Amino acid sequence: MPTSPSSAVREARKTLGNRLRELRKQAGFTTARAFAAEAGWSESKASRIENGVTAPSEEDLLRYAVVCGVPDAHQDLVATSHNIEEMYVEWRRVEQQGLRPIQQSRVPLYERTRHFRVYEPGVIPGLVQTAAYARAIMSRIAAFRLIPDDVDEAVAVRITRQKVLYDASRRFGLLVEETALRSRFGGSEVMAAQLGHLLKIAALPQVSFGVIPMSADRVMWPLEGFWVFDDERVLVELATAEVTVRQPSEIAAYTCMFSELAGMACYGPQARSLIAEAIGVLG
Repeated sequence: MPTSPSSAVREARKTLGNRLRELRKQAGFTTARAFAAEAGWSESKASRIENGVTAPSEEDLLRYAVVCGVPDAHQDLVATSHNIEEMYVEWRRVEQQGLRPIQQSRVPLYERTRHFRVYEPGVIPGLVQTAAYARAIMSRIAAFRLIPDDVDEAVAVRITRQKVLYDASRRFGLLVEETALRSRFGGSEVMAAQLGHLLKIAALPQVSFGVIPMSADRVMWPLEGFWVFDDERVLVELATAEVTVRQPSEIAAYTCMFSELAGMACYGPQARSLIAEAIGVLG
């Protein structure tokens, strides 16, 4: 089970470094120094790459492939490297043009996913947000991160993306902590409408909506929010970055954690009661 989402990135870089080390040894270069001399590098550069400290460039990977006599391995090495770079994406880089582009970029993933498993500890998941609730959250994100304000456009994309919810051939497992029902975004009227919307969504036959009550006897601690798309990938949102997990073993760990969390949740009438209680305390 991963100790943190970014651990997958570090391990993936080490795995790539180990593969390069194996290629180097198979080519007869028993030490990094010997390979570096042939490649025209410093020994420290080769060592940093093989230990996962420095991410290799495409040119570095080409040098490994050529010097080790396996030029056909270059494209595969590059693909592996690109996957690693995709795993950890800083918000400040992807949000330079505002929030709409990243919302739009998710559309193909949503459209091809048949089974969504979503856990959110403190907010209502984007799949079931009202426009007003989404606008309240996105406006705060844009202001806090000092990025271009295209909130209305981003909200429109998010709401359009929700059409997948009404496809009865898909499955949706949605889990929230009770805290998410109680945390206010946009004021009482916005929250009342959002919670009322949840009651409608929870009634859809393709949706399993669970609430983990604050009184639950926990067998799994609260985690950062994560989304599992089929068995293809997991997206984890951190304060400063988004992590994409693709390794089957890591995906399996997240699905296991989802199952543990789901086992603590209330469903049906009990979940509706918790939602109704959250509506009742709005002033």
